[in-house]
Amino acid sequence: MIFIPLLYYTLAYYRLIPININAIRFAENLYNNFTMIPAEILQGRNLHTLVTSMFLHADIFHIGGNMLFLFIFGDNVEDAFGHFRYLIFYLLCGLTADFAHILSLTTPRELAIPTLGASGAISGIMGAYIVLYPKAKILTLLPFRLVYVVPIPAAIFLGFWFVLQLLYTAIGIGGGVAYWAHIGGFLVGMMSAFVYSKTRRSPRSESIEAIM
Repeated sequence: MIFIPLLYYTLAYYRLIPININAIRFAENLYNNFTMIPAEILQGRNLHTLVTSMFLHADIFHIGGNMLFLFIFGDNVEDAFGHFRYLIFYLLCGLTADFAHILSLTTPRELAIPTLGASGAISGIMGAYIVLYPKAKILTLLPFRLVYVVPIPAAIFLGFWFVLQLLYTAIGIGGGVAYWAHIGGFLVGMMSAFVYSKTRRSPRSESIEAIM
């Protein structure tokens, strides 16, 4: 249900459809009451936003990118964990990502910036995938003059993605992206999958498609 006003708000923002004041107010209400403000969390206020912020996105491009990676990696990890354990795992990764982001902030201005998105939790899924299915082939689009479709092992694909997150934090590329949330979620996802794999039979490798 949230996606419908989000879509409307995005289209209105880019002046693709007429602006409806009720839709704008609804989107602003979601933003003001359910995004996470790190300073408030440190003060013990609005703790519910640690969870609600995971299910909100800035626009359809934001949610589209996250849902693409969730679609690619999520079902295999869910098969390995089971439905209920997967839900707990998802929330654990998201909460860890929240706190990793909060701990990375150093100024009052940074602590006052609202945070939203599922990137941290989905990064956890990607971390679990690299442990559970390291040899699974990911069909990746590589644009070198022409576009080539290359099967890349998950360990390389996701390892490269993780190194990029570290690189972005090291050279200070911000752009409004909580890279430390990605790193925190990814690491707790890896650790959770490693512990779980020690108590269960290793899942079989599967080939999936991804776009990069």
